[in-house]
Amino acid sequence: MLEVFFLGTGGIMPTRERNVPAVALRYKGEIILFDAGEGTIRQMNTAKLSPMRVDKIFITHFHGDHYLGLGGLIQTMNLWNRERPLHIYGPKYTFEFLQNFLNSGFFRPGFDIHVHELGEARLRFGDYEIWSFKVEHGIPALGYVFKEKDRRGKFLPEKLAEVGLKPGPILGILEREGRVEVNGRVVHLEDVTGPRRKGLKVVYTGDTEPSDRVKLFSERADLLIHDATYLSPEDRGESYHSTVEEACGIARKARVKLLVLFHRAFRYTYEEYLRTSAEICKKLGVNFIVPRDFDVLTYKSGKWQLGNALGDGP
Repeated sequence: MLEVFFLGTGGIMPTRERNVPAVALRYKGEIILFDAGEGTIRQMNTAKLSPMRVDKIFITHFHGDHYLGLGGLIQTMNLWNRERPLHIYGPKYTFEFLQNFLNSGFFRPGFDIHVHELGEARLRFGDYEIWSFKVEHGIPALGYVFKEKDRRGKFLPEKLAEVGLKPGPILGILEREGRVEVNGRVVHLEDVTGPRRKGLKVVYTGDTEPSDRVKLFSERADLLIHDATYLSPEDRGESYHSTVEEACGIARKARVKLLVLFHRAFRYTYEEYLRTSAEICKKLGVNFIVPRDFDVLTYKSGKWQLGNALGDGP
């Protein structure tokens, strides 16, 4: 099961209604954090997400609203006697910026922090991968893909019967080793299972203008969290962000299952933004949501379910 926690859904500056960007993915007990705007530790505590379960933080770019929460996160980990290393990933200049950031003030972490500068990369972590790709924001900036590994197809009872296999420990051996011998015949895993099942794909763009790279890396994503800061090109100006219509256009071209409109500018109320977004996305035939802080998307039974970490959602 995969859960996506929206800890901060706005952009540029926090308001009374919403915080600046931070998205947490919880997968098999691990929490993977994408961006950490100021106040992220408070948002995590409110959502009852332990920072001690975070081993990897992926920063999209070094504008303050996307990384200034790292200080509070790291100091809290230190106060709670963390010993496990923390890995922080980001675009060009990540090492330089974080070295300066972590050396400021009278504070030194008591655990190892490993900093990784990325271009376009494919990182493998057990049951999932993280892909980084370049976006268009006027400075070095990356988007990220969480890609769960494809899974084997389900065991087919009729195929098992044909080769004389019954449920039991032997199926575990078959799954681990990919083949077993039954009555002098070698049976391969693919002989008795259905088509492989695609692993989940979640894309987070960070801040970006509409981009062919975003469209490419978002192809057939189960979830696309796309910069949609502004409602109109006039409001956007020359700010290297996307409008709602542009984000919907990318989602439609990439055949995304569900679009999250993210990084809403503080000039819009939630109701105004949601109403206009609904008109635009309906016209383009795009399935979308506009999350509030602490909303949670959970992938169950082949579809996304929307809830709330505070217990206020459906």
